[in-house]
Amino acid sequence: MRNIFITLLLIITFKGTCQDSLFSSLPYVDYSRQHEYIIGDIRITGVKYLQPQVLVNLSGLRIGDKITIPGDEITRAIEKYWKHGLFSDVKILIDKIEKKGDSDIIYLQIYLLERPRLSRIKFHGIRKSETTDLQEKVELKPGSQVTDNVINNVKTILSKHYISKGYYNTNIKIVPEEDTAAFNKVNLDIYVDKGTRVKIGDIVFEGNKIYSDARLRRLMKKTKKKNLNIFKSSKYIEADFREDKEKLLTFYNENGFRDAQILDTKLKTVSDKRLALVISLEEGKKYYVRNITWLGNTQYPTDILNRILGFKKGDVYDQTLLEKRLQSDPDAVTSLYMDNGYLFFSVDPIEVNIEEDSVDLEMRIYEGKPATINQVIIKGNTKTNEHVVRRELRTRPGQLFSRTDIIRSVRELATLGHFDPEKIAPNPIPDPANGTVDLEYQLVERANDQLEVSGGWGGFGFVGTVGVRFSNFSARNILNGKAWRPVPTGDGQTLSIRAQSNGRYYQGYNLSFVEPWFGGKKPNNFSVSLFHSAMKPYQYTTVSDIEGHFKIYGASIGLGHRLKWPDDYFAIYNELGYQRYSLKNWQTDFFLTNGTANTISFKTSLSRSSQDQLIYPRKGSSFTLSLQLTPPYSLFRKDEFWKLSGSQYQAIVDQVNADVEKGLISASSVSSEINRRVLGEETKRKFKLIEYHKWSFKSAWYTALLGDLVLAAKAEFGLLGYYNKKIGHAPFEKFDVGGSGMNYSNYYYGNDIVALRGYEEGSLTPYSLILNSEGVYKKIANGNVYNKYTVELRYPFTNSESATIYGLLFLEGGNAWASFKDFNPFLIKRSAGIGLRAFLPMFGLLGVDWGYGFDQQPGEDKLHHGSQFHFMMGQQF
Repeated sequence: MRNIFITLLLIITFKGTCQDSLFSSLPYVDYSRQHEYIIGDIRITGVKYLQPQVLVNLSGLRIGDKITIPGDEITRAIEKYWKHGLFSDVKILIDKIEKKGDSDIIYLQIYLLERPRLSRIKFHGIRKSETTDLQEKVELKPGSQVTDNVINNVKTILSKHYISKGYYNTNIKIVPEEDTAAFNKVNLDIYVDKGTRVKIGDIVFEGNKIYSDARLRRLMKKTKKKNLNIFKSSKYIEADFREDKEKLLTFYNENGFRDAQILDTKLKTVSDKRLALVISLEEGKKYYVRNITWLGNTQYPTDILNRILGFKKGDVYDQTLLEKRLQSDPDAVTSLYMDNGYLFFSVDPIEVNIEEDSVDLEMRIYEGKPATINQVIIKGNTKTNEHVVRRELRTRPGQLFSRTDIIRSVRELATLGHFDPEKIAPNPIPDPANGTVDLEYQLVERANDQLEVSGGWGGFGFVGTVGVRFSNFSARNILNGKAWRPVPTGDGQTLSIRAQSNGRYYQGYNLSFVEPWFGGKKPNNFSVSLFHSAMKPYQYTTVSDIEGHFKIYGASIGLGHRLKWPDDYFAIYNELGYQRYSLKNWQTDFFLTNGTANTISFKTSLSRSSQDQLIYPRKGSSFTLSLQLTPPYSLFRKDEFWKLSGSQYQAIVDQVNADVEKGLISASSVSSEINRRVLGEETKRKFKLIEYHKWSFKSAWYTALLGDLVLAAKAEFGLLGYYNKKIGHAPFEKFDVGGSGMNYSNYYYGNDIVALRGYEEGSLTPYSLILNSEGVYKKIANGNVYNKYTVELRYPFTNSESATIYGLLFLEGGNAWASFKDFNPFLIKRSAGIGLRAFLPMFGLLGVDWGYGFDQQPGEDKLHHGSQFHFMMGQQF
């Protein structure tokens, strides 16, 4: 026995004598009887890495203690050192013995040889790529002490690792070898024989009578048997199986089987590569709700609580649904109380009687007293000013506590875009003694300023775009030099600057500013924008050196307000805009060659948005109904006011005749030249003031199907109308349908771009032959009505403050028509495909889609348009 041998290790020696000599210079010590000593000193020798004083305390011996030799004190001290497993040799030696008065003073030396330390680890039998991963898992660094426990722990870690990979027959051998180049150090050679991967060949249930094996196997989302589905793992992982067992029991409980239990689980070896998982069940009987009574409810009568609970006599006893209706649903019983200040409310469902297959429930309620909000604390807003956060909160000091108000506050903060919506954490801090609660909002700032650098092909070749959008701008700090980092921020305003060009033929500039709380006290959205674009004739003209241009100038100012009726998700926005179109020798496919056109319009929009966040909404909806209209100038002017008077007509005739005399026009073309000039002048007069009314409706619904898997459904409609049939549709503000929505050329003419994936840019827009101001029929885009339907299935790959990336599957359909009488909401061009979206705070939303068009594009001969790739940048409605 170890105790006997430990006692024999006691060696008596003096300082300066050999540790192996016994009693050579000491007085005689009689071991046939015990003798008592007082410890005068204890010193530790032999150790290199450990603290001597700690090791002295570990022995249990103290200076001044009385010990007997031979005796149990020394034996127990040695046992303690061996028990810790840190040493390969332990000796307690005597340095000297002194006589002081009647006492014998003994001086002890504790010699400890530490177990060897690790020099290096080397794996054998595995690929180099696996080595780094395994070294991180074992967490054994050079210099670490190597004990039997350490070696066994390494074996356990490696075994669990390979079991999680499906290798159940892994053989691991660890061989320590002395490092001859260093004192008391060892190398560990780890030999790994993984064997063959073993998968679950079958999952068998025993004792199930109500539900089949196949039905129960489908409930197990992580533990699957080997089959043809290569995307489902068939490895047996204990942690995953525990989750699946909970799913099984939850399923039974939801269907009334409250007594269901898993009696046993076994893994049986079928072959070297297959296991069989056997699950023994006891289903029990199916239970139904019989009577429900309420105790302790003083604020709400029983009939209201029963109506909210939603259970009635004879319903299946679904414990999961019962918990939701009592606690977690937005309209649960708990929500009813907590929305009215009862923060300390609790309800406990008790099964007071179980008879045959019936359960009687008693809902025991503790209402408590209403709690008022004491403080609202905001943390984490390192960039955004506190007043920007507080003005969005629905929870304020002095108000009654309301869970719905907290949820709404979180939604409002998420839609600001300044904070990571996944990490907005409201934390109620209740004070039951005073009947109050502090609310703490934990926020994590996210960068939402955006830099746009993009390009695309339009009617004038490649067009490059450079823009910057500051989404948390602070106009009041513009003159504060210290606030420019690189621009003043923190007040939630938006400043956007954008420029487009292809160098020679086109340039466009846009500047906009938005203040979401104009005046600072109410959510009045004030916006102002300025824009300008200029184009020169390009490839469609037959005169290569012609001088000409098409320029657009525009400005708008708008004011919006959040409504309180029908609910406060509604908002109204009004905008006054002006655009001026200037054309000179514009020979391309357009109705006007020379002249100017002006648009003064008023736009009003009614919208409602309850989606929980902007980038990746999981629930809620949004819709916008807008009307943009100009004054009906033609209704207040004489009929066909654009027609030339006799004198004006005669002036053109005289001018043409004069050009004939100068030899500028041949005599044979006088008539056609007069008609061309008359038409040109009348066209300029007709469209000098553009008139129209434009209707638009857009809607979207978001539903979380399972976890983060979201179904998004959208519908759109647009109509461009006119006041005067003789004038017809306005030449601008039309709808251009098809493609990615990045068709630059149509922005030049002020058209709305409507994406419809699976088809080419603008390819679904109808065209009409229009007699232009030169008296030539031109093919002009004439989309005055459109509709579009979209269904998307979305799933996020990552959703953090640094990036949001999600994939999607889509079905889409839509079309455009020249007039409302041709409109048919069911005559659509259909497509389907897949896509990827990445929201990067610096660059905004980037996307790529592959779509397949199932129908013909106008002018095509083939039955299906086929596949099309689309790239997009920027958030689309």
